[in-house]
Amino acid sequence: MQDLLTYILSGLALAGSFALVGSGIVVVYRVTHVLNFAQGMLAVFGAMISSTLLGGMLPHGVAELVAVLCCAVIGVIIGVAAIGKPGTPPMISLLITLGLGMIATAVVIGVWGQTPVSPPGVGGSVDILGVSLETQRIVVFLAALVTFALLSVFFARTDIGKALTAAASNARAARLVGINTRAMGLVAFAISGALGGLAGVLIAPTTAVSVASDLPLVLSGFAAAIFGGLRSPWMTFLGAVILGVVGQLVAAYGNGSYQTPVALLMMLVIMIVRARSMTTEEAK
Repeated sequence: MQDLLTYILSGLALAGSFALVGSGIVVVYRVTHVLNFAQGMLAVFGAMISSTLLGGMLPHGVAELVAVLCCAVIGVIIGVAAIGKPGTPPMISLLITLGLGMIATAVVIGVWGQTPVSPPGVGGSVDILGVSLETQRIVVFLAALVTFALLSVFFARTDIGKALTAAASNARAARLVGINTRAMGLVAFAISGALGGLAGVLIAPTTAVSVASDLPLVLSGFAAAIFGGLRSPWMTFLGAVILGVVGQLVAAYGNGSYQTPVALLMMLVIMIVRARSMTTEEAK
């Protein structure tokens, strides 16, 4: 029972990073209808940049913040390439993000190599219900919760957030009232970059990140986003929690190499269920 609780709590910590990656996918898709397949590499960049900056260049807090801001800039660059040209079809934009993800992989290998990095995080451990858990893992989950709460306030209370929501709800109507939907798309990519970078910064101290971490992160984030219907950040968070806990249980009682196939299987099942649900609603 104690081991089971340990795996569940560890899964919740892992869920925080999946939720951040997934929410980045959701933010971009809602505003631009483009699936950003470079999202996993943004997390890798966050981990790599923070590791470099923490190697004697900047103190904790500042290094992580700079890494997140750098990823936001990278997100904008991806956005300019993907949606900068007017009239670019979403499928072409998707392929552009996929190609940029491959280029980003080459950049990471060229600059940092293929050796996993694990920069120092918050030290110590905390006892929860008799289970000793690394403080950094708790920080990951709590930071994800706080980030989602701040995003909710941002979209509901700020002018830019409301403009993003309007562009997501009805792009044509948003343009008619003077909202620059392309600019909102770039803002969405910037937010997506920051969320991906934050995921990498938070998870790297507990789970070494390398260029190969891109695929598991983007698949898990995408599965969580699919659970939220590519629309709801909080449902994405719930999907990430389910995926994180299930993944940890699979790794503990089965084989760690099955985590990515499990993410794919869950994503496939969710897509089939949602497709049948939509078909039933249309039939009515």
